Amino acid sequence: MTYFGDRIRPFARIAAFLLADFVFAIVSIFVAISLLQSVEAAIQLTIRFPWLFLLVAAVRIGTYQNYGLYSYLWRYASIKELLSIVKAVTIGSVLTAAFLFVTRLVIVPVDVLFIDWALTLLLIGMLRIGLRVLREHLKNRRPVSDSPAKNLIIVGAGDAGEMIAREILRVSKLNYRIVGFVDDGPNKVGQSIHNIPVVGTTNRLPDIVEQLGVEEAIIAIPSASGDQIRRIVSLLEPTGIKFKITPGLFEIIGRNISMNQLREVQIEDLLGRDVIETPIEKISHYIKNQNVLVTGAGGSIGSELCRQLILLSPKKLILLDHAENSVYQIDLELSELGHSHVDLIPVVADIKNRKRLTEVFSEHRPNVVFHAAAYKHVPLMEKNIREVVINNITGTQNVLELSDEFQVKECVVISTDKAVNSVNAMGASKRVGEILMQTIQKNSKTRFAAVRFGNVLGSVGSVVPLFKRQIAKGGPITITHPDMTRYFMTIPEASRLVIQAGSLSQGGEIFILDMGEPVKILDLAKDLIHLSGLEEGRDIAIQFVGVRPGEKLYEELYFSRNDLRPTEHQKIFISKHYEYNEDEIFKNINDLIVLAGGAQNDEIRRKLFEIVVQTQPHND
Repeated sequence: MTYFGDRIRPFARIAAFLLADFVFAIVSIFVAISLLQSVEAAIQLTIRFPWLFLLVAAVRIGTYQNYGLYSYLWRYASIKELLSIVKAVTIGSVLTAAFLFVTRLVIVPVDVLFIDWALTLLLIGMLRIGLRVLREHLKNRRPVSDSPAKNLIIVGAGDAGEMIAREILRVSKLNYRIVGFVDDGPNKVGQSIHNIPVVGTTNRLPDIVEQLGVEEAIIAIPSASGDQIRRIVSLLEPTGIKFKITPGLFEIIGRNISMNQLREVQIEDLLGRDVIETPIEKISHYIKNQNVLVTGAGGSIGSELCRQLILLSPKKLILLDHAENSVYQIDLELSELGHSHVDLIPVVADIKNRKRLTEVFSEHRPNVVFHAAAYKHVPLMEKNIREVVINNITGTQNVLELSDEFQVKECVVISTDKAVNSVNAMGASKRVGEILMQTIQKNSKTRFAAVRFGNVLGSVGSVVPLFKRQIAKGGPITITHPDMTRYFMTIPEASRLVIQAGSLSQGGEIFILDMGEPVKILDLAKDLIHLSGLEEGRDIAIQFVGVRPGEKLYEELYFSRNDLRPTEHQKIFISKHYEYNEDEIFKNINDLIVLAGGAQNDEIRRKLFEIVVQTQPHND
């Protein structure tokens, strides 16, 4: 529905306000004099000193303009706009009083000026706030949807919950009837927000849903931990109603929440720990105005890394990947963000090709390198050991040595928890990459660092997309072993950790994120089934298919807890820096690469694990 005010041109709207404010200024001071003295006195003053009334009007209109009263859309007025009215009217009165006191051209009693201030405030406020009241009245009279409104409960009576309620009340086409808030704050139960009661605590959710006929719920607690969300979901699931969740706190900083930001509860919300926040703006000083190269820029981690980096204003952002479509997609996405000050350089190149990689370094002269390109699928790489050695070891060696040769300031390599006590070729290749990094660091001015990840939720090839596909097909969900556990982190957590590692590095460190307790893959699958509105066993079966080649029941983040030392970030630790025989390391790696050029998988595997075992620290 279009309102009358929507059809008025901006110039006409401003002109109407100017005329009204001019009239209000004259009427206000005239009435003030009449109330304290008499109408005759006000008339006489008007005749003798007409300039006084014009002066008051001019001063007031000037202050209104200064405080933006002619630029606001008053049908959306809030507390901020009300405060602007009070400030503008008050400053106008103070300026008028100061002028009269200094010039003494006319003696006007202080009481008259005070009443004039109060009347002006009333008239100006009534006009502008009246527009919002009128709009709300007209909005409530407009036709509603033919379908009955759904009863909605909002879980969380804080700022996020209030924003959601305000949005629903403002946009009636959403067709919701908010029947109440639920909140665990002891002082909130029994109170009201926008005349909507806080009806109880989250523990009473099942009873509240039944009593009030709730059909949908919105979880509006952006700062809630994974355990809190898990508890609320477990209370809502048996009721059978639909529910959605607001974005996490780091997603909504600097903007209001609206209904189109709501989403279904995702498995990321159910981590058994809080999402680890990293103050990027405080540790990203080494990125601004620098040439930054990201290898594997089209992958899950690489692409999110690029999304974070472009916000930090590098001079160049070099997007390198061997997959043409991946480079195209991330370049297109970043280009559409509008950061025109950042020079995006899409590069199709393979890190295994030393000559081509040298050309990239020579042409673009990166100051900072993030090495995210790697083969990572454990069972697949068990069958393709030659390729994982050439890509993950030769490719990493190329990136490290060229970073040293071209005097890159910072180079961060992405590793994995599977590098610790490796039993598979992918993890072993990543461990060799860590050893290479620390060995090259000894004779380099470049600050190198590695970051060990757990499993990254939502990344290509991770269990969550696999489980979602299996659920979409009606099941079954396949799990290797009921006791298998993994450490999990979100893609944003992973990318921010990589950026922070570059800031914290002094050279040669392996950074590890404290990801809390490992999560059972079986529990993850059950949660995902429930979040899909289905029931395990009845709707979706779970099958155990046996541990695949190269897999362990559990992963480890470090060789020994005694080897860890803290950093300034309470959730980030540094693994002990072990010393290696440089000549022996390079000889063994060169022998491995030669074998990868033509030997059988078994022979390559033996040499790969020989290097890992020879350099493996002993657990305390």
